[in-house]
Amino acid sequence: MKTIQFREAICEAMSEEMRRDESIYLMGEEVAEYNGAYKASKGMLDEFGAKRVIDTPIAELGFAGIAIGSTMTGNRPIVEYMTFNFSLVGIDQIINNAAKIRQMSGGQFKCPIVFRGPTASAGQLAATHSQAFESWFANTPGLKVVVPSNPYDAKGLLKAAIRDDDPVIFMESEQMYGDKGEVPEGEYTIPLGVADIKREGTDVTIVSFGKIIKEAYKAADELAKDGISCEIIDLRTVRPLDKKAVLESVKKTNRLVVLEEAWPFGNVSTELTYIVQSEAFDYLDAPVVKINTADTPAPYSPVLLAEWLPDYTEVIKAVKKVMYK
Repeated sequence: MKTIQFREAICEAMSEEMRRDESIYLMGEEVAEYNGAYKASKGMLDEFGAKRVIDTPIAELGFAGIAIGSTMTGNRPIVEYMTFNFSLVGIDQIINNAAKIRQMSGGQFKCPIVFRGPTASAGQLAATHSQAFESWFANTPGLKVVVPSNPYDAKGLLKAAIRDDDPVIFMESEQMYGDKGEVPEGEYTIPLGVADIKREGTDVTIVSFGKIIKEAYKAADELAKDGISCEIIDLRTVRPLDKKAVLESVKKTNRLVVLEEAWPFGNVSTELTYIVQSEAFDYLDAPVVKINTADTPAPYSPVLLAEWLPDYTEVIKAVKKVMYK
């Protein structure tokens, strides 16, 4: 094993796959000459050249469409958005073309493409740069949605996403690019749609994904001091959703708290709540509690932002609520 940063895990995954398959290329704003806005493509222009690592204009609709069209001529593009907030400019291409090509062509065309970049909040970036759209994309048949929380998962999942024959939305975090973690020296992939139990526990299940899962770890450490054993599940992939892993855990602990950095209406935690009450109702000893951001655009003020964004103290309160303590 070696210890590398999250950004390095992303770069390694892309570079290894591009060495393996010449039909893969990377395009996006500042991915080439600048080595990526977050240095996640550092050195790739030097290795692969300007035909396979392509700087684009600030025109997300245009380069998303070019990349999607290129899949129909045998290419496997990776499209980087500087932030998924900017994907809204190109969302017509993602929803109406990438997600539907296979079905609308009667299976004549695949669309092996990865759209990747940062999601959710990253400090004081204000309302239009702090949005989480995982549930938006996951609501669309034809798309797969991946949200890793550490370098090991990021590399293995990204390699699997690049090899997938369907379009994959791969969502990272600006606040995780510097995170360090152990990654195998050799080749490995992680299958999409498989959650991971990060911590075994017996009293309550906490489900989360992405950078906000760090707050679940903090809460579990504090709750352990009170003798409360938390099982933490990292979904890793939002669509397809590994409901089996969640249901099996709930049947063991009989309690569920879902932590998600998203607005509270109609999100991933809402779907999980429905699945559990529908398929494991008799195992529940308390109502499911979901923790989300406040139901407002993200504020710029650091004081308001701290109130808007969930933290470990809210997880502790939620766990104690389902434990009736």
